[in-house]
Amino acid sequence: MDGTLVDTEELWWQAVQEVASPITYQLTDADLPEVLGQAAQHTAAYLHRVTGGARPAGELRAALETCFAALVSAHVRPLPGALTLLDALADEGVPVGLVTASPRSVADLVLRTLDAGRFAVSVTADDTPRTKPAPDPYLTAARRLGAEPHACVAVEDTPTGVTSAEAAGCPVLAVPSAVPIPPARGRAVVSSLVEASPALLRALVEDREVRQRDAHA
Repeated sequence: MDGTLVDTEELWWQAVQEVASPITYQLTDADLPEVLGQAAQHTAAYLHRVTGGARPAGELRAALETCFAALVSAHVRPLPGALTLLDALADEGVPVGLVTASPRSVADLVLRTLDAGRFAVSVTADDTPRTKPAPDPYLTAARRLGAEPHACVAVEDTPTGVTSAEAAGCPVLAVPSAVPIPPARGRAVVSSLVEASPALLRALVEDREVRQRDAHA
């Protein structure tokens, strides 16, 4: 969701900056892996650690979620190609699940922007014992869709999300945001969702099936 379908990665970074500033911590590029694509709980624990416990992790998490929700409500917008891809998938009868490390409160704000009816299921950080980079969110989404993970393409923008999807067994279409993501087996990389299509997603699934058949031949 964040940084893939809607332009929220910058808003999340801004929210973390706003929460970190009063405890005298200034974010740099070195903090990117602990912020982008991460759940609020993870980033709160990170801020708690790097500031020597200046503020309890639970308070930091609540502050991050409140600040981020306010920014999303005021500024969220779909990224180029996102709605076109969703509409194309709907036209072909392909069910879509939303899988995000954001809390349900934020996901529901974004779903209203994108039209919740576009998604058959949604899985947030509140819905599984572990969130990304663990495989739980994608395994849960596939189960709710009634599909095997290897038949579901995950569209992701961060290494954290890619790790989660691939650990679940999903082929991946990566659309990198702030952190580069290299191509790999079972993974395609594009610069924008404008380059994505149902045909490209289908090709990733077919490639995965061919490799599985070859492995068992």
